[in-house]
Amino acid sequence: MGFLSRISRRFNRKSDEVLAADVRMISGCEDVQTSADVSNVESFQLPDPAGLAGGACTSTLLKVLYDDHKTPEDTLSFVQVLKAMRVVLGDVGFDQIPQLTASKPIDVNADFALAQEGSDGTKRAVLIGINYVGQQGEFSGCHNDVLNIKEYIMDVHGYEEENITVLMDDGEHETPTRENILAAFQKIAEDSEDGDAAFCHYSGHGGKLRDRNGDEEDGYDETLIPVDYIDEGQIRDDDLFQILIRPMKAGVMLTCLMDCCHSGTVLDLPYKFRADSNRDEIEIDEGFNFTKLFGFVGKIFDADGISSDEE
Repeated sequence: MGFLSRISRRFNRKSDEVLAADVRMISGCEDVQTSADVSNVESFQLPDPAGLAGGACTSTLLKVLYDDHKTPEDTLSFVQVLKAMRVVLGDVGFDQIPQLTASKPIDVNADFALAQEGSDGTKRAVLIGINYVGQQGEFSGCHNDVLNIKEYIMDVHGYEEENITVLMDDGEHETPTRENILAAFQKIAEDSEDGDAAFCHYSGHGGKLRDRNGDEEDGYDETLIPVDYIDEGQIRDDDLFQILIRPMKAGVMLTCLMDCCHSGTVLDLPYKFRADSNRDEIEIDEGFNFTKLFGFVGKIFDADGISSDEE
């Protein structure tokens, strides 16, 4: 019996008390990796409503799922999508490893979807693209990522304009400041009800800050970097967990696409599937620290699946 099988019942019972919603996050790289801003996505043959640049993660996802404005003839699973993304990235010279993290032990061999099957609930989205116009480290593709993803979720997944919030530093949309980003995340969490689907996309800089509360095994919090980070600071994974993840209600399916550096665990979710895995199932991240979830000190399970540091 494997690690996941031995402890999943106990873990899920405790996890559901804190993580009520079904949360999935696709990230373009691991915590230790940097992502890329692709200067020309022509090789990806992407829909291109606003320019040639784009983030590597967003570009590869759309290459796999929305090539030439068309969906694949055969339905793809989460495993197939992530592994296809890894192939596309490798073919153009990137070593990033896409991964999926989740709040629950989802079936990654099920069809890729952004809403529950058969659900007629409301679909809401928050799309954030930050080019850091005029600042050091300016990007050129994050606005394009948002426009491309917006077209995709509306065309393929039935999201409606009135339920999509867009934040971009383009002078036309709401500015992606720290305050505005957190407010948008808070609102989508508050508004989403049982049966609804939520989608959040972030394309911009990601970073790492020294951990302040001892819940990170590597000693660093992963962060999103708002346009006003110099004055207002970065958005830590702790903030995202408390404002976006924890408040999501049972029966809500939240999918996040994080196209930024160091994004592998930026939502602090306990289950993980890597695109380079030899196994086609999601597993509990054995290095995950459960302090934030359950108030335990250190890991709740050791390598043999035995409770070790429960209070």
